Amino acid sequence: MTTMTAAVTLGNGGFEMIEIRQVPIPVAGPGEVRIKVLAAGMNNTEINTRLGWYSSSVSDSTDATAGEAANADEAVEREDGGWNAATPWPLIQGTDCCGIVDALGDGADPALLGRRVIVRACMRSEGWDSLENVWMASDFDGAFAEYVKVPASEVFPVDCDWTDAELGAIPCAYATAENMIHRAEVGPGQRVLVTGASGGTGSASVQLAARRGAHVVGMASPAKFDDVLALGAHEVIGRGEPLDPQSFDVVVDNVAGPGFPAALEAVKRGGRLVTSGAIAGPIVDLDFRTMYLRDIQLIGCTAWDEPVFPNLIGYIQRGEILPRVAKTFRLTEIVAAQQEFLEKTHVGKFVLIP
Repeated sequence: MTTMTAAVTLGNGGFEMIEIRQVPIPVAGPGEVRIKVLAAGMNNTEINTRLGWYSSSVSDSTDATAGEAANADEAVEREDGGWNAATPWPLIQGTDCCGIVDALGDGADPALLGRRVIVRACMRSEGWDSLENVWMASDFDGAFAEYVKVPASEVFPVDCDWTDAELGAIPCAYATAENMIHRAEVGPGQRVLVTGASGGTGSASVQLAARRGAHVVGMASPAKFDDVLALGAHEVIGRGEPLDPQSFDVVVDNVAGPGFPAALEAVKRGGRLVTSGAIAGPIVDLDFRTMYLRDIQLIGCTAWDEPVFPNLIGYIQRGEILPRVAKTFRLTEIVAAQQEFLEKTHVGKFVLIP
């Protein structure tokens, strides 16, 4: 067998830019491994990249955002619409990967062969002393396929009784959440607000902050309150409800948009607001007086820090966190999966199975 089934994204645009194709099976090069994909989680980033949302030309939530299904056909070609350099279209997307190592390139550790692994999708291209990074499925082909090849240094064996779909839901959302919790130095007794608490990264943030002993308040729609409480939140609050000023040590805000001023106002003196996304719109109102007069730290997070992924492996293997899979789809159903994903009625992650 020399070809495999893959979901290939041709460029910026609507769902018509996604094609199910037969493409060559990748060959592991020096220092690489090839993985037979068992499950691949879905994220906002795949949709955002296809829409060109990361471009500086996107100015508000009405212009190509994964938060609004109605805008899925409004994308235009943007050279700076990916995470880093120009997106190498056509591209196999898929940032999350659980799979079995089935081939080794020269120099790869033989002990990896046959192991079930997850992939650290964010790779520090110039070492841990630099924040420069490259991403599987943004800078090179990802896991929306039957096979993917990656550097051997970025695969992590996991020994647990979770299903493939559950492990496939972990890498992007949970590592992004752990990175924010880590950088914001969340600890016991702190009050932490998580906006968008029912989404993939939000639900992971709730669990990971609670795991560190924080008092977690999750913001979500009322229909999802029970789900957010089940994740470990101590309190829930509806989207758009007023927040008490200076009531949180840390705000984890991946929503941004019109609600950002209230989120910032809710941070205590000397507190932190940490973010890795902006699903309600990337351009916000920021009163600098609130920030500097109260010594608030604003922390942006994209590059994952060195402890993040090993931490997650430990949490999984010690049973300290739980996966949250909302629904699974076949890889060939990717368009239907993304359409349903954009409705934002689910809690947790959607996962594609080749």
